[in-house]
Amino acid sequence: MTTQLTLIQIDNYGPWTVTPEPRREMDLQTLQSRLFADIAQFVGSRGGYVFFSRFDNMIAVTNGIGRAGHKSLQESVRNRYPVTVSLGIGTAETPAAALDAATEQIQAAGSAQDKSRTEVLAGEPLDGDADATTHMAHFDVNDATGKYTDQLNEFDSFIHIERSYASLMEYMREAHGALSFFVGGDNIIAVCPELPTNAYQDAIDHVEDDVGVELKVGVGRGATAHDAGYDAKHALEDCRYEGTAVEFEYPQAATGDD
Repeated sequence: MTTQLTLIQIDNYGPWTVTPEPRREMDLQTLQSRLFADIAQFVGSRGGYVFFSRFDNMIAVTNGIGRAGHKSLQESVRNRYPVTVSLGIGTAETPAAALDAATEQIQAAGSAQDKSRTEVLAGEPLDGDADATTHMAHFDVNDATGKYTDQLNEFDSFIHIERSYASLMEYMREAHGALSFFVGGDNIIAVCPELPTNAYQDAIDHVEDDVGVELKVGVGRGATAHDAGYDAKHALEDCRYEGTAVEFEYPQAATGDD
């Protein structure tokens, strides 16, 4: 099973933000948020997921999107924004390895602040014969409203949520080569290789032991990020209904203990 990731990097963005003089911060924030929204809509309409990461560098799960789709994305950004984007495509058995490959493709073409490096499109998408099954895990905080939103001010609530995200993000990256992203509220979505139930339970236990925040997770799989992510949402609803910590929206393979 292979994951296809695309690194989306704004070309020469740092220097642009201060040329000919520093630009107003809220203008930059507006540009970044609008650009992310447009890219998310473009990729999402083709079955992909995009995560804002640092905004000047975004990470997309693009299983099922070929070179033509990537070129169209670059053209759309060029026609609508005062910046351009370079795209690196990487494929591998784990999301982390796929991102490494995508990053190497862009870095080989030049620095992110090289004004002569624009609209790079590097790397090869998966071919139609590859097993492109994607696994997505949708985590959320148990009773975030009751424990945090209705009890604490927003910034202190945010600290608790961000601590859980940081703990989970690092654990999943190091233990499984998975990439986890905060997506708002108390929600974290992880792009994962195929993992068993106990791997997710171990991650949940780690976060609770590390920062004292309780999580639950629904897991889905599919040919595209949308398919897998939508199944993960349904599995997360099963967690809420059943009062469980880990649920899958697809049958699990039997273990040696069965």
